[in-house]
Amino acid sequence: MNIPSLNSQRLLFTIGALTMTLSGASVVSAADAGGAAAGCAAQFELAQRTDMESFRDYDAETFRDGHHPDAITIFASGAVRTGVDAIMRALAPHFANREAIWAWTEVYRVVDGCKSAFILYDATYDIPSIGYHQRTLTGVTYTHQGDKWLAIADQGTYLEAPGP
Repeated sequence: MNIPSLNSQRLLFTIGALTMTLSGASVVSAADAGGAAAGCAAQFELAQRTDMESFRDYDAETFRDGHHPDAITIFASGAVRTGVDAIMRALAPHFANREAIWAWTEVYRVVDGCKSAFILYDATYDIPSIGYHQRTLTGVTYTHQGDKWLAIADQGTYLEAPGP
């Protein structure tokens, strides 16, 4: 009778050791996941700032590189451009003329780990030489692919209609 009792004790010890090992692995995995999410949030901060600054600074190559090939833009006017090539064609005058002043203030942000992110800006776009001014709420959605964040959708809503 001692043998089954000894086997039962060994089985309980083995189950307990396995449980502690798995629990430890789960804690490590959760910590790793938390670290990865924090890393993705920091990476997103850089990506969204680069996106906004490249547009402001007329850096078309960097702006393009920060967009998904299948990105979509819905301008405040209602015009829709699908695909980064179409978006870049629509924005070509901005990058070529280099006279507009783009400014933004972040209103809202959410980052879903290393999957997706959304950011909302209160933004102005001015061309002083012609007296043009527009103010929009602009929402940009990003997706995380491979090791980087890419803008995949943006949409503007007029707060102040454009006018010379």
